[in-house]
Amino acid sequence: MRAEPASERENGVYGRSHVCRLLQISGRQLRTWERQQLIPELSEYRFSDLLLLKTIGRLRQENIPPLRLRRTLEALRARLGDSPQLFHEARIFKEGNTLHVRIGKHKMEALSGQLVLDFHEPGVNKLFQLARSEKQSERVAAEVRRKMEADAWFERGLEQERIGGPMERIIEAYEKAIECDPQAAGALVNLGTIYFNGHAWADAEAQYLKALAIDPNYPLAHFNLGNLYDERGDFPNALEHYRAAIRLCPTYADAHYNIALLYQGRSDLLSAVRHWKAYLKLDTASSWSQIARRELAKLEAATVLPGARSVRAAAATGEAPAGELVRE
Repeated sequence: MRAEPASERENGVYGRSHVCRLLQISGRQLRTWERQQLIPELSEYRFSDLLLLKTIGRLRQENIPPLRLRRTLEALRARLGDSPQLFHEARIFKEGNTLHVRIGKHKMEALSGQLVLDFHEPGVNKLFQLARSEKQSERVAAEVRRKMEADAWFERGLEQERIGGPMERIIEAYEKAIECDPQAAGALVNLGTIYFNGHAWADAEAQYLKALAIDPNYPLAHFNLGNLYDERGDFPNALEHYRAAIRLCPTYADAHYNIALLYQGRSDLLSAVRHWKAYLKLDTASSWSQIARRELAKLEAATVLPGARSVRAAAATGEAPAGELVRE
């Protein structure tokens, strides 16, 4: 089983070519956004940088001018801070000719920071909303501060992991992040991984399931839960969550890798070949790809199909070959 490497987790590091492949943008487009000062020029990117790039791409497709977009991003950071989790919580969108930011159920103008009230909400009186606007603004600010505090604890946990700090400090940091923000799915997943690495399977499972209850579309949570069930020998559940990770993130190479191993272990050679090939389309140069090529070659060499097509041809067409598969 290939577990999620530290560099691919929530605190992951991605190279420029990997970022371009994940977001389906060209290197030239990335350089253009850097020249326009929409994002700093980087050689390595974290997951939060990917969220920002995705936001920039969406707004540029909506014809938001680069200068206006840059000022919007600067204003947002000035009011809410430059936390790595900022674009997990805040969504920038265009409404008419104005850019707004939504944080949870609250909406504000991106440049002015003014709270925008929804006067068309059923059962809510416009004047009553106006009278409460100041208190609502205070609540939004308190909510943002709480999330920023959670982010600070989350970052502390990541830093303690990076330097090899005491396990109790790492766990404390992630637990504090969750205490500040019970919706902090990233902290739940990382806490679950701490338990997983310590073979505390039940505790790890509980954290992963909490994260998925908050965000059912969290590929990393599905992948890590697949790893846990894989480790337990629970083939159906492991396969279910690996497949969910791929459905949510089609370029999730590691999930293809682990599915290939699952099928190979159950002598389902055609399925294993299919996922080894899918993995190698996504990863062509790493040391893991060398292992994948070796396993794929072993399967093709070890499979005998008397009077029928090879595994390679059968896998390409998706049809079951005639004859019986004989494994080495």
